[in-house]
Amino acid sequence: MNYLAHAYLSFNQPEVVVGNMISDFIKGKKQYDYPLPIQKGIQLHRAIDSFTDNHTAVRQAKQYLKPAVGLYSGAFVDVAFDHFLAFDTSSFATTDDLKNFAESTYQILEAQQEWLPENFIKVFPYMKQNNWLYNYQFAWGIERSFANIARRATYLSSAAECFKLWEENYEAMQQLYKIFFPQLKEFTIAYLGTI
Repeated sequence: MNYLAHAYLSFNQPEVVVGNMISDFIKGKKQYDYPLPIQKGIQLHRAIDSFTDNHTAVRQAKQYLKPAVGLYSGAFVDVAFDHFLAFDTSSFATTDDLKNFAESTYQILEAQQEWLPENFIKVFPYMKQNNWLYNYQFAWGIERSFANIARRATYLSSAAECFKLWEENYEAMQQLYKIFFPQLKEFTIAYLGTI
């Protein structure tokens, strides 16, 4: 899952939000340099990623995008599923709820800047300024996110074909999200109870 899902699945626990959001920027044993509640968020992020990577619905969703982006399909599915989460009324009843959630997440991260790794600090101003969490609801926000993935990827020059495949398979991928996300949410709640 991508940033919106990781923030949402932290269930408004500030230190868990921080750990969950920075986890991709923390390698190996570096996680132990952080306070225990932030470590909990880092571990949660990794558990979410493992659950996601091994879920049948996610594997099926990747097949729709693989013709355009090959092994990078997982990263694109993560972004696509954040789009469906932004519209998921069981998570965000209105766009105002999504907007308030995004603003709250940015405030949590700003309040704990001392714990943000350098590489995340470079990304965070763009995330906030361009309101990534809120803009996942728009097709242009997904197109922009896809382009950002392609720009960072070694073997991709463009995400245009991937975006086209996402549009063509929108309903099918949304149905897979609807199967997957409630199970991920249930898994996350249970996992948080064990760490």
